Amino acid sequence: MSEAPQAAVTGILHPGTMGVTVGAACSGTVLWASEGRSDATRQRAAGAGLVDVGDLASMVAAADMVISVCPPHGAEALADTVADTGFAGCYVDANAVSPTTARKIGALFEDFVDGSLIGPPATKPGTTRLYLSGSHADRVAAHFQGSALEPRVLQGGETGAASALKMAYASWTKGTSALLMSVAALAAAEGVADELSAEWALSQSGLSQRLSYTAIAVGPKAWRWTGEMDEIADAFAAAGLPDGFHRAASEVFERLGVFKEARGGSVERMIAALLGSAATSTDGDEQA
Repeated sequence: MSEAPQAAVTGILHPGTMGVTVGAACSGTVLWASEGRSDATRQRAAGAGLVDVGDLASMVAAADMVISVCPPHGAEALADTVADTGFAGCYVDANAVSPTTARKIGALFEDFVDGSLIGPPATKPGTTRLYLSGSHADRVAAHFQGSALEPRVLQGGETGAASALKMAYASWTKGTSALLMSVAALAAAEGVADELSAEWALSQSGLSQRLSYTAIAVGPKAWRWTGEMDEIADAFAAAGLPDGFHRAASEVFERLGVFKEARGGSVERMIAALLGSAATSTDGDEQA
């Protein structure tokens, strides 16, 4: 595998909690555009050593490669904006989108690599993978060799392969989280929550603990998982499979959107939100 060019300049859209670690892991100079971004995003980018060039047009004009890491519902519009600038470098879409969406985005650029991220923000080696597919995937992977973000090229994989892997993976991890919280809400609505917990202790060891962890971990991120579930549902439908599982999961996460960027959720608050009795609202950063 070839080494990343020493003079490579990369633009990152946008340095949210995941995107900032992608930028930090990338070799060479990494640019970002602060226009319209929140103070929290500015602080993250500065802490990671990213170079602020002000606006998207300036960033695109200076970059050899642009990497998009944003909530999936905004991936197409962001790609359209970059394409409209006449960007002629390599565009890497690393968002949680369906293979069909990835191919639509890829059609906008002559040089395109399909990517997907699996794992938490890449703050230490061995936790997070960047899967890549397309004819120039090896070249993109070279920018991350030896970093906290492990690049994995899907050999022979065409555009859409990396996105398909993400869809399959997240359909289980996030889809089952939505199902588990819905099960707990049903039991609470019918007055059998304690009995269900007792039965889990007998026959499904660990589910109560997973429910507590899910309530804490999912709430702050649910707002951006709604679009991901829609993309997963589209992927299932395109493969001729029932898509209702993840259409429902999308609605579950939409109801939990009141906890955007909140900290320290609880099972009781998650259940209240799902049953329509939550009155919690928090402000958060605008990007994932």
